[in-house]
Amino acid sequence: MISTSFQKRLTFHQIWLIAAIACALGFSSPTAAQDLTINQILDQMEQRYSGGGFSADFLQESTIKAMQITDLAQGKIFVKYPGMMRWEYETPEAQVIITDGHKLWVYRPEDNQVMTGGAPAFFRDGTGASFLSDIKIVRRKFNISLASKKTDLLYELKLIPLEKSLAIADIRLKVTKQTFTVVNVATVNGYGDDTRIEMINVKFNADLDNSLFSFEIPEGVDVLKLDE
Repeated sequence: MISTSFQKRLTFHQIWLIAAIACALGFSSPTAAQDLTINQILDQMEQRYSGGGFSADFLQESTIKAMQITDLAQGKIFVKYPGMMRWEYETPEAQVIITDGHKLWVYRPEDNQVMTGGAPAFFRDGTGASFLSDIKIVRRKFNISLASKKTDLLYELKLIPLEKSLAIADIRLKVTKQTFTVVNVATVNGYGDDTRIEMINVKFNADLDNSLFSFEIPEGVDVLKLDE
């Protein structure tokens, strides 16, 4: 069953989203922007994410539907075009997921373990929010529509994969109308499990060194091959 703290978690989740929107808008007044077409929104998003990279804090909420289990995690994300990502989980336990666009490393210090594999196999078609490292993937890999719910602050895009798979059934992106920053990514897989990621303190054009997106395996750590 879902833990008794779930109500409090949802409240924290909502507060985090409000803060994320406020930061993305630069704490400006919430004046309504003129509604754009899907192609115009995507044009603005691609322009926004065409710089060297970005960093942000994130809150992640994941639910396994069949077991009615919900977990909450938070940390920092670093992204650089093309295909480079670093997810630093701080709670509930330390974990780092790193890819340079070709290789993947998952390091769990408490388990003294590193899992390695090929990044394309695990991030193909936008899984793991990989489209954030190349926003043009959204046009190439998905049928895109605007969700019916409208607000003065956000566009909500509904993404359905062109190629059906159990990994992704549906993605929802919440994008600020003033800055075209993605502040929420909600993913549902073929089993009905969902993952929601809120991003706050998003900083663009960050001077991110490529060394952030590679990993030197510590001596004495157990290494598991994800490909095998």
